[in-house]
Amino acid sequence: MAKRSTLFIRIVEGKNLPIKDITGSSDPYCIVKIDNEAIIRTATIWKTLSPFWGEEYTVHLPPYFRTVSFYVLDEDSLSRDDVIGKVSISKELLAAKPQGVDGWMNLTEIDPDEEVQGEIHLQISVLGDGDIPQKLCCQVLEARDLAKKDRNGASDPFVRVRYNGKTYESAVVKKSCYPRWNESFEFELDETLSDTGLLSVEVWDWDLVSRNDFLGKVLFNINKLQSAQQEEGWFRLGPDKSKHSEYEGTLGSLRLQLRLRDEVVLPSSHYKPLTELLSQSVGSQLNGNWPDFIMLIDETTTAESRQEVANNLVKLFLGQGLVKEFLDVLFKLELEKTTEPNTLFRSNSLASKSMESFLKVAGMQYLHRLLGAIINRIFEEKKYVELDPSKVELKEAGCAGLHRQQTESDIIQQSTILLQSYLSELLTSIRQSASYCPLLICQVFHQLYLRVQERFPDPEYRKVKFIAVTSFLCLRFISPAIMSPKLFHLREKHADARTSRTLLLLAKAVQTIGNMDTLACCSKEPWMVCLQPAIQQGITQLKDFINKLVNCHDSEDLELQTRMSLQCGTMEKEGFLFLHRTKDKCMPMTSPFKKYYVTLSKDTLSYSRTQHSKKSSSISLPKIRAVEKVEEKCFGSANVMQIISSEDSGLQETLYLDCKSVNELNHWLSALRKACSHNTNTMSCYHPGTYKADRWSCCHQKEKSDPGCDKTRHGVTLQEWYDPLDPDLEAQLIYQHLRSVQHAMRDKYYKLREQQGVKEADSVREMKKVDGLSKLFSVLQDLHDAHAAVEEEERSKNKNVFLELQT
Repeated sequence: MAKRSTLFIRIVEGKNLPIKDITGSSDPYCIVKIDNEAIIRTATIWKTLSPFWGEEYTVHLPPYFRTVSFYVLDEDSLSRDDVIGKVSISKELLAAKPQGVDGWMNLTEIDPDEEVQGEIHLQISVLGDGDIPQKLCCQVLEARDLAKKDRNGASDPFVRVRYNGKTYESAVVKKSCYPRWNESFEFELDETLSDTGLLSVEVWDWDLVSRNDFLGKVLFNINKLQSAQQEEGWFRLGPDKSKHSEYEGTLGSLRLQLRLRDEVVLPSSHYKPLTELLSQSVGSQLNGNWPDFIMLIDETTTAESRQEVANNLVKLFLGQGLVKEFLDVLFKLELEKTTEPNTLFRSNSLASKSMESFLKVAGMQYLHRLLGAIINRIFEEKKYVELDPSKVELKEAGCAGLHRQQTESDIIQQSTILLQSYLSELLTSIRQSASYCPLLICQVFHQLYLRVQERFPDPEYRKVKFIAVTSFLCLRFISPAIMSPKLFHLREKHADARTSRTLLLLAKAVQTIGNMDTLACCSKEPWMVCLQPAIQQGITQLKDFINKLVNCHDSEDLELQTRMSLQCGTMEKEGFLFLHRTKDKCMPMTSPFKKYYVTLSKDTLSYSRTQHSKKSSSISLPKIRAVEKVEEKCFGSANVMQIISSEDSGLQETLYLDCKSVNELNHWLSALRKACSHNTNTMSCYHPGTYKADRWSCCHQKEKSDPGCDKTRHGVTLQEWYDPLDPDLEAQLIYQHLRSVQHAMRDKYYKLREQQGVKEADSVREMKKVDGLSKLFSVLQDLHDAHAAVEEEERSKNKNVFLELQT
């Protein structure tokens, strides 16, 4: 049994942000933090007070996380970025709204006394003579993950302990967010304060010149301490009393969409009956002896949940090797409901959403190879392209001293040549992609092509089978990726306004080719007529490509089929990073990083000087014990991570990776943590610093073998398109959906029977269908009972722990 929380995040847009630049605008971006750990950075939207991001993320979290915070900053190229404000949302608020949070939220001022983090290790004892308590002893041991308040990327923490008007202070530990004090303080107990007395333990950052910075505090009720006699453990530091901000509501607001999902995934054996039942439903469509579960799911799924249900079903059937059959069922259902060919697959039906999900899961590597070169070319050239006369911006052209004003026709003519060049390169890439398109995608499109041809066999509809393929491939896959390359992981940042316009015009041309109707496009946007010859040629080329694509499954070239096969569930990530490797040795004083091409495969992490050169070295994934971040002060970069592994000789080895951005850092952290999720010899604590000058930079301990001063964070990961399939999780999510709509499914089934004029005892086949539906509901009830048993066991365990504490 596994427990985890999944947080769906969509950062939509902002409005009414304050002016931070002398230009009268701002360059805003967002940082998302989970319990003070930065995990996401959005793109910067330049020169606007009402930015639109539209970025979506799925984050897997441990169940004990507390808050998710969104910080809005203004990017500055010459100075430190300006902080605009933040929105913080507690786990309790998200859990109280299972349907999700969607709306505008005001940014609040960032109060330094509330920006606290970390934990402190204390042992508090009540000492006495016989039954009469006389002294209160507070032993301050250590702290971890304190906030960084100084410019050197650390703090100079000390502890202030208060009780009954008396105050003690610990020694100051310089340049550490992981201090160790091991100091004790004693107070005389005041019996008159036994009910209201409080012990306060505060952590401060010492500053020589300015005011000391508050790092957090913990309060203890003396009455409870007298009952327990002793309390020891790690205590989370809390903020000072919240102050009312005079800037409330004047810093602008963010529109956010958030939904928290807590999952308890049972062992695989519990989901086997449900998986088998759904597989039989898809596989038995030919004989009609089984109730059409897919049709009932389609009819009873709401528009709000259709995308998620489609995604879960696609992943489940991919894992079972039946995704082609599943999609074929949806094709037939959609074709049965369609009377007008022009509307085929144009709605957001379960079939359309499922195909979108399938292409993203199965075709993302294909898409990157297809579009990577042309997208990079457009971003690098940054040419001004415009075809619409109403939007043309006239500019000067020529060399110094010979400037002349470009005319509107000059700009449109140059733009036409550029767009034709981009379109020609893209169509060439599409034609060539038939040789490396994943075989499973070819088979699915072949099945779609045949189904549409059977449904609309008349000569007047001869284009419909091509349009059915392009409606998914061009309109729902290639064109959206061209318009928003960052959302499809083709670029790290959003395009600027000029590049965005070029991408939009290219995407429009691709959509027109996909619709295979140049006249309709030119009637709506007559300024696109200059591209009509290129578009007409593109339609011919696209038809040739589709003919090759849908016949790829007939190839007898086994080598070709191997190259086109889809490796589901294989995690692969690669790219250039700066690396440094230590083998039981200290860190050199100068920068140790060198550029390597790093590849994460199913079993190893390897790296080499170039992408195609021989691998310099590799680490076996089962030997990895921890994958964690490194303190900024160690290398002067906030985007360094460390991979701690054990060699056969027993020595511990650390590999440091320097990433370009917080997003790249967290993508690599997530990929490695998921790849090592089943490792058994993992570390529970680690050093976030480096061993340098005979001591750890984080906690100043001199023993190199010291176990660590911070706890590892294996549970925080980002969901990626290359993640391995998790059949148990998908089955759990499908179970939850079916459980919520099972009454609607029953009602829909009997309503359809009445419409078809089927009586109860019409045939043995109908009785089998009724039995199949009853069997599905029985399986759902068994899963419900299994979850109830787990919850009861958890309640019983918590009750026993509570009784032990009381004793």
